Amino acid sequence: MSPICATREGDSIVRFYDRKYYMFSTYSAHRVFWRGEFWATAEHAYQAAKFDPEDPRGLEVIVAIKDASSPDRAKELARNHEHIKRPDWPRIKLPVTREITKAKLLQHLDVREGLLETGTRQIVENSPDSFWGWGRNTRGLNHRGKIWMELRLELQSEKPESKKFKHVSL
Repeated sequence: MSPICATREGDSIVRFYDRKYYMFSTYSAHRVFWRGEFWATAEHAYQAAKFDPEDPRGLEVIVAIKDASSPDRAKELARNHEHIKRPDWPRIKLPVTREITKAKLLQHLDVREGLLETGTRQIVENSPDSFWGWGRNTRGLNHRGKIWMELRLELQSEKPESKKFKHVSL
């Protein structure tokens, strides 16, 4: 089975760039309210988080990313401004990603239901990116998949009366 393939019934791996689980992608069309702002996608929020809002140049990039017409455009804007990225970004990118991902999970019932549907299966970002996904050789670090699996455990362990993962309407 090649690394970039469709999830099959009974498969023990959930590949979330496949259609059924595309909702786990930062590119999915799920608006996210994060740190007091609405973002068109989780990717928009993630790319904007790379810049310091206290720096006028960083703030300018953040505004451009927020207004970007697509997740690809948001990513392109961030890449074009790598030279002014926050110096602490390597240290904070995982907790920031988890925060954005959890916001998305809390705000979208279909995402929570999809995550619970995965049961105990391994969740993998089915991309060639070896940091966020499993890479071209399926030996990547899969950090984004790990974040989804951590959030799934939290969600599964919540008591029904708990408000921690209750749906938040936007």
